[in-house]
Amino acid sequence: MVARESRMPALGTPAPDFALADPAGKRFALRDFAGAKGLLVAFLCNHCPYVQHLLEGFVQFAREYGPNGIAIVAINPNDPASHPQDDAQSMARIAAEKGFTFPYLIDETQAVAKAYQAICTPDFFLFDSGRKLAYRGQFDASRPGQGRPATGSDLRAAADALLAGKLLDKQVPSIGCSIKWKSGQAPEWA
Repeated sequence: MVARESRMPALGTPAPDFALADPAGKRFALRDFAGAKGLLVAFLCNHCPYVQHLLEGFVQFAREYGPNGIAIVAINPNDPASHPQDDAQSMARIAAEKGFTFPYLIDETQAVAKAYQAICTPDFFLFDSGRKLAYRGQFDASRPGQGRPATGSDLRAAADALLAGKLLDKQVPSIGCSIKWKSGQAPEWA
């Protein structure tokens, strides 16, 4: 496991467009979330201990903030050839077992992860109603093996600030497993 910190692109950066499918083949695009007060794009995977540590808390976050106007989409950028536990069937199983209330999409070409400058799983990008970046950073300060539950305190503070028309001052990079790039696909900053 190689832990990496997120890149922290500039606040105000426009949300890169995407059009990706979930494991059942249903397609979702950035424009599908146009009416939401905010959009959270989360880069996740199945096998990473950092994602596994916070997944229950993240699902709870989605259940609470989705009805308040924060649309959520999760994207798996990992290469299933090198990490079979991140394949489409495993994604569908995890989404069903955990009760995902948001789409879990496959970034087969890894172009979306590159466009967002995602570097690790988990990596979180919260955009305002104009789809300008308002938060990029950690779910919270808990980590696997620390004995502390993942509450999502940092992401909750950012979502609350966004819903109140404010920006969160303190933003700490996310830490997680490096994205598993396909051979020859890793960007120079990965």
